Amino acid sequence: MNEFLLIILAYLIGSIPTAVWVSKRFFGIDIRDYGSGNAGATNTFRVLGSKWGTIVMIVDMAKGIAAALLCFLLPYYANINNEWDRTNLMIGLGLAAVIGHIFPIWAGFRGGKGVATLFGMIVAIQPLVAVCCVGVFLLVLYLTRFVSLSSILAGISFAIFILFIFNDDVTLYRIFSVAVALLVILTHQKNINRILNGTESKVPILKHRDRRRQRRRNR
Repeated sequence: MNEFLLIILAYLIGSIPTAVWVSKRFFGIDIRDYGSGNAGATNTFRVLGSKWGTIVMIVDMAKGIAAALLCFLLPYYANINNEWDRTNLMIGLGLAAVIGHIFPIWAGFRGGKGVATLFGMIVAIQPLVAVCCVGVFLLVLYLTRFVSLSSILAGISFAIFILFIFNDDVTLYRIFSVAVALLVILTHQKNINRILNGTESKVPILKHRDRRRQRRRNR
């Protein structure tokens, strides 16, 4: 099995349309006909609720992790002395999975934005950076309840962590981090406009906190 075959396999893994299959199997609908029309975790949170949104997010992350780790099927990349080459291949495999998520062969090439799968790939390559990005995501989600804004800021923070805080010396990874930040911004243009216009939907979490705040306002 060579690198090209692994990339094809990574694309097929990324093509698993988690949100579409969940919405059809358990709700009898196609998630792409509701909300933003995307087959991703954010729209699943919006349409089906936090439980199913979380399940879709975890599975989509797992796709990125599994795809990136395919490199270990080739003995050359398992060697600790080939870390740079391994990182480069993991990036290629992860991107193939992200492309599969955005253009899934199993769902008519209409998928999601690939953020969760992209994050899973980062978990496989740089776990510590991934933890930091999760921290940013959860903090923004707690403060705003916008999954889209949380994803955007986590993507931007990824580039900041790689370029300035951890100062990773793999050139391709540094370029990739900037590309990720730009990609996340570009794929969330509609969400950004809705946030600015005050029409972006908030995910149904932290309901008790919101009720307490509402009661305080009504006093």
